Amino acid sequence: MVYANTVNKSNKFSDAVLLIRFAAFLWVIYLVLMTLIGMVIEETQDLSSFFYYYALLGGVTLVCLGLSYWSWLQRKLRRYFIPLIVAIITILPIVFISVISYSFPPNRMLDPQNSLLTELPFLLVGFLLIAWQYKWPYMLIITLGITALNFATAWMFRPPGDMAIRGPLTISFIQTVIVLVVGFSISYLMTRMRKQQQSLEDANIRLSHYASTLEQLATSRERNRLARELHDTLAHTLSGLTVQLETVKAYWDVDHSGAQTSLENALKTARSGLEETRRALKSLRASPLDDLGLIQALRGLAEEAADRADLKAEIILPEKFETPTPDIEQSIYRIAQESITNVINHAAAKNLKLEMSQSDGKITLVVQDDGTGFDPEKANKTSRFGLTGMKERAQLSGGELSVSSQQGGGTTVKLIM
Repeated sequence: MVYANTVNKSNKFSDAVLLIRFAAFLWVIYLVLMTLIGMVIEETQDLSSFFYYYALLGGVTLVCLGLSYWSWLQRKLRRYFIPLIVAIITILPIVFISVISYSFPPNRMLDPQNSLLTELPFLLVGFLLIAWQYKWPYMLIITLGITALNFATAWMFRPPGDMAIRGPLTISFIQTVIVLVVGFSISYLMTRMRKQQQSLEDANIRLSHYASTLEQLATSRERNRLARELHDTLAHTLSGLTVQLETVKAYWDVDHSGAQTSLENALKTARSGLEETRRALKSLRASPLDDLGLIQALRGLAEEAADRADLKAEIILPEKFETPTPDIEQSIYRIAQESITNVINHAAAKNLKLEMSQSDGKITLVVQDDGTGFDPEKANKTSRFGLTGMKERAQLSGGELSVSSQQGGGTTVKLIM
C-alpha cells in the first residue's frame, strides 16, 4: 500500500509538470496573439507600457517553461516545486500590471477589463494546480490571499492623481468569483476522482486476495485429489501385494504349489497397480483440456474409464458447443473426473452414463451409474467420495452441484453452470 501511494504521488507530480509545460506553450501563443491585437487596435498610441507588460509576462512564461524541464531543481524542491510555480504565475502578473499602471501613462489595453483577460489564463492554471494537488481548504485560503493581493495592489499602485478605484476593485471581485467557481469545480471533481481511485485500489486488493484464496483452495483440492488417487491406486496395490507376499512366505515350505499361485497373483496385482499408478500420474501431469478441448476430453475420460472397469458407457455430448471460460471448463472436467473415478472405485456399477448439454447459456453435466449407491447425508458428514470438494469447486465457479443416490439404486451427479 505504501509503495502504491508513493507511485501515485510520483505520477501526480509528473502530470503536474507536464501540465505546466503544456500551459507554458499555450501562454506563448496567447501572449503573441494579444500583442498583435494590441498593435492593431492601438497603433496610434504609445504602447511602451503595453510592451513592457507583455515582455514581463513572456519572461514569466519562459521561466515556467524552463523550470518544467529542470529535473535537478524538481528533485531538490520536490514538494515545494508546485507551490513555487503557483506563486510565480499568480503573484507576478498581478504585481506587474499594478507597477506598469503606476509607472506609465494610462493605456486602454491595460485597463482593468483587459488586464483581467491577460491575467486570467495564468491564474486559472495556477488554481488548477492547487485544486489538483491540494484539498479545497488550501484552495480557499490561496484564493483569498490572491484576492487580498489584488485589492492591495489596486489601492497602492494607482496612477498619480487617479482616484477611480471602483473599477479595479470590481474587476478583482469578478476575478475572485470566477477563480472560486472554477477552483471549487476542479477540486470537487478531483476529490471524487481520488475517492473512485481509492475504491478501485481497494477493490483490486480484495480481488487479489480473493484470487490468491481461490488459488490456494484449488491447490488444496488438487492435493486432496492426488492423495485420493494414490490411496486408491498405490496404497491399495501395496496393501494387497503385502498380504499376498505374506501368504507366499507362509506357504513356501508347506505348499509349494499354493505359494506359486499366490506369487502369480502378487505379480498380477503389482502389474495392475503399476498400470493404475501410471494412469494417475499421467492424468496429473497435463490436463487433456489443453490438447483436446472439453468435449473430447470428457469423451476420452468416459471411454478410458469404461475400458478400465469393463463398463458399458453411454456418452451424450453436444456437437456444437459454446466454449466457456477456462476456469469453468476446468471445473466441469474435474467434477466429471471425480464422479467417474468414484463410479469405478466404489459403485460396483455395470453401466455408466455421461451426458452434457447447453441451453440458454447454461451448461448441464450429468454422470449416472447403476451401482450400489449410498446415503448422501452420511457421505456429506464423512466427506466420502470427495462430494464436499466437488460442491465447493462448483460453487467457486458459480455453479450448483446436486447428488441423488440410494442404496442399491445407483447414483446421479448433476452439475449446472
